[in-house]
Amino acid sequence: MSLIDGMSAINLEMPAKIPRTEYSADYHWKLVSAVTGLEVNDFSDNKTKQEATSRFRIEWNYSFIWNTLIFYHEFGDKRTKMGRAVYTESGSEFDTETSQLFDDPEDVFNVDFDELLGIRNKNDIIIRFDNDYDGGVIKNPDAVYMTGIYITCMSGLIDLLGWDTLLMAAGIDAKAFGEFTNRYADWIFTYFQALVESKSPVVMIHDDIVWGNGPFLNPNWYREYIFPNLKRFIDPLREAGKKILFTSDGDYTMFIDDIADCGVHGFILEPLTDMNYIAENYGQTHVFVGNADTRILQSGTKEDIYNEVKRCIDIGKDCPGYFLCVGNHILPNVPVENALYYNEIYEKMSRR
Repeated sequence: MSLIDGMSAINLEMPAKIPRTEYSADYHWKLVSAVTGLEVNDFSDNKTKQEATSRFRIEWNYSFIWNTLIFYHEFGDKRTKMGRAVYTESGSEFDTETSQLFDDPEDVFNVDFDELLGIRNKNDIIIRFDNDYDGGVIKNPDAVYMTGIYITCMSGLIDLLGWDTLLMAAGIDAKAFGEFTNRYADWIFTYFQALVESKSPVVMIHDDIVWGNGPFLNPNWYREYIFPNLKRFIDPLREAGKKILFTSDGDYTMFIDDIADCGVHGFILEPLTDMNYIAENYGQTHVFVGNADTRILQSGTKEDIYNEVKRCIDIGKDCPGYFLCVGNHILPNVPVENALYYNEIYEKMSRR
């Protein structure tokens, strides 16, 4: 019933059970082993990992699988490397390599993206989207699967420039930086045109437009350069009948109305964004997904975990498009017993 409940929620049809998804829990291997009974860890072969992940998603009743296809790999070596912190249990992704694409922040003002990154072929991208979607559906037959774009606008600029160059360039000349942003939007638009023609009925648009305490640039700048481009990307997706979900990390409370005005069908949020505001203003018209806090699962008591699940359920239970999840990931540092208790409380409370 997970797929049926997931599509019912996305179509605002109020399934009898509040659906759910999770991020990263399906490669918290100690948790996966505890739930599925399979022996698996970070050093297992890919076939074993895939089987364990699939079993775990079924056991935990995922109703949709968060997915995007288009990441920074599209830039090749034309990007800034900022290193990478430990994320998985083995820490194999840890990377201390750093490099700058631009030595002088003002160099970004004259960038020609077709020259820097190359012109993309829309038909080739459609094939990639369809292959991604078809493969995901085969692996996840009982959940809503989607494809989409991670480097929508601001996230693309972050990967290209790195934080130092981005903030310096925006501070030196906000208008020139805005024009640079518009040129990036022109370049990435081909990917959105391909997404329009893809098979995926639900699409994910990701853009990290804020950080933990809100916008890192003047809010008026976003309203001049980010949201008009976001709306330009979304309009043809809506016309094609796609259901569009938007994700940003951090606290985007200030921009909830702006994002809604761009035409999205749903919000995916971390615990920092005010889910109450979304429920009160968009709870009957939009999907929203979240926003239990992993920090409570990491170090809270059973009472804390119970109250956190109850907080989320109380906000979302009367909203037809609500999905529960831990908005900032169930990572390997979450104690297995806490994650299991979180799931137990969800199962007890999830019936409307």
